Amino acid sequence: MTKGKKKNKKENSRAKKKFQKRSSINTQTIQNIINLLNSSPETGFSLRQIVKEVRIKSQTDKDKLKYILAQLAQEGKVLLKGKKYQSITLEEELANTRTATVDFVNPKFAFLIVDTKEGEEPIEDIRIVLPNMNRALHGDKVEYTTFYNKQRKRTEAKITKILKRERDEFVGQLQVSEKFAFVVPSERKMFFDFFIPREKVGEAENGDKVIVKMTQWKPNDKSPTGKIIKILGKSGDNDTEIHSIMFEFGLPFEFPKEVDAEANTIPDEIPEEEIKNRKDFRDRTTFTIDPVTAKDFDDALSIRKMKNGHYEIGVHIADVSHYVRPGSLLEEEAFKRATSVYLVDRTVPMLPEKLSNGLCSLNPHVDRLAFAAIFEMDEEGKVYKQSFGRTVIHSNRRFSYEEAQERIETKEGDYQEEINILNGIAHKLKDVRFKNGAISFESVELKFDLDENGKPTGLTPKIRKDAHKMIEEFMLLANKRVAESIFRKKQDGKPMTMVYRVHGDPDPEKLAQFASFAKRFGYDLDLNEKKIAFSLNNLTGEVEGKPEQNIIEQQAIRTMAKAVYTTAPEGHYGLGFAHYTHFTSPIRRYPDVMVHRLLQHYLDKGKSADENEFEDRCKHSSAREKVAADAERASIKYKQVEFMSEFLGEEMEGTISGLTDWGMFIELKDTRCEGLVRYSSMLADQYIFDSEEMIVKGVKYKETFQLGDPVKVIVKETNIEKRSIDFELV
Repeated sequence: MTKGKKKNKKENSRAKKKFQKRSSINTQTIQNIINLLNSSPETGFSLRQIVKEVRIKSQTDKDKLKYILAQLAQEGKVLLKGKKYQSITLEEELANTRTATVDFVNPKFAFLIVDTKEGEEPIEDIRIVLPNMNRALHGDKVEYTTFYNKQRKRTEAKITKILKRERDEFVGQLQVSEKFAFVVPSERKMFFDFFIPREKVGEAENGDKVIVKMTQWKPNDKSPTGKIIKILGKSGDNDTEIHSIMFEFGLPFEFPKEVDAEANTIPDEIPEEEIKNRKDFRDRTTFTIDPVTAKDFDDALSIRKMKNGHYEIGVHIADVSHYVRPGSLLEEEAFKRATSVYLVDRTVPMLPEKLSNGLCSLNPHVDRLAFAAIFEMDEEGKVYKQSFGRTVIHSNRRFSYEEAQERIETKEGDYQEEINILNGIAHKLKDVRFKNGAISFESVELKFDLDENGKPTGLTPKIRKDAHKMIEEFMLLANKRVAESIFRKKQDGKPMTMVYRVHGDPDPEKLAQFASFAKRFGYDLDLNEKKIAFSLNNLTGEVEGKPEQNIIEQQAIRTMAKAVYTTAPEGHYGLGFAHYTHFTSPIRRYPDVMVHRLLQHYLDKGKSADENEFEDRCKHSSAREKVAADAERASIKYKQVEFMSEFLGEEMEGTISGLTDWGMFIELKDTRCEGLVRYSSMLADQYIFDSEEMIVKGVKYKETFQLGDPVKVIVKETNIEKRSIDFELV
C-alpha cells in the first residue's frame, strides 16, 4: 500500500469515528424507521417524510440516515421504489428467501450452491462476501436473500439463518499464549480460528494437533469459541497428520468391535455343499495381476483354449455378497463406509481384514468363491457367448504389474503365453472402444517412496503400461456386459432396477470454453456432437510429450461431467458405452456388492427390486466416493508438501497450472507438486489477472503469463499445517 493510500485510510477512519461520535441515531431510531415504513407499506415514505417523522434535525444525522436507508435497501430489508422507501411484506420476504449450501473460496468470500425444487432449472451459484455470511461456515445449510449490489454491479446474497451446521468439530494446531489460546484449523476451507480460554487448554501443549468443538459464536465476536475434546499428537508427526486428515473427512479409525466379532464368526473353510452349487473353475489356469503392495485381490482372470480355436476367458470377482448378507452388521458398516479409502501410507478398508485380505481376497494357492463373467472369445476380441454366475476358483499365481509387464515385453517366464494372448485381445477391445467414441484423457497418479517413519524420500508419476491396460480392458468388458444383460431384462415393459455407473455428456458451454483454451496453444477442436470424442482423442496424441500436456489434459477432465451411481440407465460418455456398471471391485466398493446381489436375484428369476431404495443407496455411494477422493487428495498434498520441504531455496522447472486474482499456481515438471506464486512477490511490475482473457499482465511493462507457460521457480516456503507450497519466479 502506498503512503498516500495509507494516509487516506487513516483520515477516513478518523472521520468515521468522529461521525459515529456526533451522530445521535441509534438502534432504537432504526427500529422506529422500520416501524414507520410498516405503518404504510403500500404508499411508503420519502426521505424528507422520514426525517420529519423520526425527528432528525442535524445534518450529520441526515447523512447517516441516507447511509442507513441505502444499507437496508441493499440488504433487502426495505424497498426503494422511485423516491419512496417501503417496507418488505412477509410474502415478498418469503419469495426472496431460498436455501443453499455454503462453499467457501477464500477468507473474503464464498458461493452459495442453491437448492432447487424438483423439475426446477439449476440456479447459478451466488457470490456472498464475508460481512454478509452471518457466521456461516463451509458446508453449512443456510437461508438467504438476494440483493443487487450497485457498487459491484452484480447480484449478491446475505445469509439470514443457519439451518444446519455441516459440522461443529474441527482439527487444528493449538497456539498458546500467556492469557489465551487459539486453535488454527487445518481444513482448507475453514478460515476462522477458535478462541480457547487459557484455563480450558488442559493437558494440550503449544503446537499440538487437536480436535476442537465449537461451543458458541456470539454475533459480535470475530472468532468462535471452542473446547479441546481430543489431542491427536504433535504437528508434523506422520500418524498425527494422517489421523487429522481422517478426522477432517470423517473416516473411521477402526471397525466397531461387534463388526469385527461378526466377521470372525465366519468359518475359513468352504463347505462342500457350497462348491456343488457353483461352476467349478479350479482346473482352469487362473491368476491375479495387481500392484506390488496390494493385499486385497478383487479380480482374477482364467483362460482356456477351446476345441474350436476360441478362448474361454473368465473374469472372476471376489464373491463378497456371499459373506456380507443383508441385515448383518457387516452389511450395515459396508454401506456406511461405501468405499475403501487409499491414503498415501495406509488404506481405510470398507470390510474388516478377515474378509478384505482373507476370505474374500482371491489369494493364490487356495480355493476361493467368486462371481464370474465368462466369455467365449476369439483373438480379435469378438464375444460369441457369455454367461454370469457364481464360481469356485484356485489361483495359480499372484503377479505384480511389473512381473506381468516383463512377460509381455520379453515373452519369457511362467504363464507368459496366457498373458500375451490376453494382452493381444485387450488391445482389440480397446481399439473397438475408441472407434465407438471412448475418450482417452486420464489423471496422472503419483507414486511415493516412504521411509520407515512414513516420510517421503521419492516422488514420481505412475506410468501405466500394457499390463495395467490389459486388466482394465477385461474389467470394462465385464462391467459393460453385466449392465447390458440386466438392462435387457424387462418387467411390465420397463427395465429391471439396476445400479449403473453413469457419466453424462459434457456441457456444450464448457466444451466451447475448453476449445477456446486449447486454441491458445494452437490446437483446434471440432465441437460437432458426433466428432467431439474423436477430436479430443486426436488432441491427446498431439499434446503428448509437450510442456502443456498435463494442463490441457486436466482442463479437459474438468470439462467433463462427474460420473455417479444411479438407477437411471443413461450411459457412460467417457467410455463410449450405452450401459455401464461397477461389478469388478466389491471388496472396496459397495455399489459392486449391490450389483452382485441384483444380478444373482435376476438370474434366480426374481422380480424387479425397489428402485427408490437402490437410488437412495446410489446417492449415498456417490457422496462417499467424493469424500474418499477428497481425503486421498489431502493425503497426497500433505506428502507433497512434506517432500518439498527438503528443497527450500532450490530452483525447479514448472508449468503455470492455474490463475487467480491473487497469484499463479505452478505445477513442477518432475514431481507434479503444485504451489503458488503470489503477485505480491513479483516485484518487477504490478500484475493483474484478466479472467476473460485468462492471462496475467504487467501494468507497466505488459509482460504476460498464461496457463501452460513454462517457468522457473524457487521453492520459497512450505506449510504442512495448511498443506501449501509457495514459490517465487526466477
